[in-house]
Amino acid sequence: MNDTISDLVNRINNAKMAGNDQAKAPFSNLKMAILSVLQEEGYVSGFKKHSGQIEINLADARKMFTRIKRISTPGRRIYSKAKKIPSPKGGFGEVIISTPRGVLSGRKARKIGAGGELICEIY
Repeated sequence: MNDTISDLVNRINNAKMAGNDQAKAPFSNLKMAILSVLQEEGYVSGFKKHSGQIEINLADARKMFTRIKRISTPGRRIYSKAKKIPSPKGGFGEVIISTPRGVLSGRKARKIGAGGELICEIY
């Protein structure tokens, strides 16, 4: 079973650890939604679709991150109610959650009262 979100997470982690400014990943709409949340939160400076691939710019991001980690996997789905959405690293990190209202940061999901599947965390 292929986990395309884990592939995206690994590509971002590997580019960050290698000191690269960019990472590339195959295109999907869910990945674009996750990257838009990362851009809103300041962890990614930009991204664009280019011939079936997504080019992710890691340089010039407002917030520096140490790690991005997958939470829910195809073999083990993790769900959370709105009031129980975790705050990684004591509030210094952020969780990305797939809700009925779309892919949101944990902070926004708590604010609007929407729970859902915990996709990944970044800190």
